[in-house]
Amino acid sequence: MSEEKRWYSLRVISGKERKIKERIELEVKRSGWEDVVTQVLVPTEKVYKIRGGKKIVQERNILPGYILVQAISKHFTGEMIQAIANIPNVIHFLGRNNPIPMNENEANRMLGKVDESQDIGEALIEPYIVGETVKITDGPFNNFIGDILEVYEDKKKLKVSVKIFGRPTEVELNYIQVEKQN
Repeated sequence: MSEEKRWYSLRVISGKERKIKERIELEVKRSGWEDVVTQVLVPTEKVYKIRGGKKIVQERNILPGYILVQAISKHFTGEMIQAIANIPNVIHFLGRNNPIPMNENEANRMLGKVDESQDIGEALIEPYIVGETVKITDGPFNNFIGDILEVYEDKKKLKVSVKIFGRPTEVELNYIQVEKQN
């Protein structure tokens, strides 16, 4: 019979999630709790920006200030909870000394978002919006300024209206061929 694994939400100092995750994993390994604490996760998603015509991929925390800890609930007891809660920069578990497991749907939704992000690749951190003005940085219309008419998210392309000899002309461009105008 498999024992029930549940996800617990751990409040931590924002910006230190990765370091704390490493410390928790070290503590679990050092104390021999690998069979109870089965996974420690910083929920992230891949996002990208376009800077100077280059795609810059970054990982962004979905839940800044939180780490998810998966453990076998009936064996996840006081000593383990205290040890993890006493790690530097850890604030407390949701439920403090009696951690409250996450609702399964909630946990699955959060983990699904993380998995989806790995499958899809990356999401654009600053999406393009119809009506927005962009500068073309590549191709025959290099240095032209135009307005976005349509966004094709699936193809990562835009339809942009540029003025050529005083007349608006529609051109289709890849995200990488334009940058936002501030």
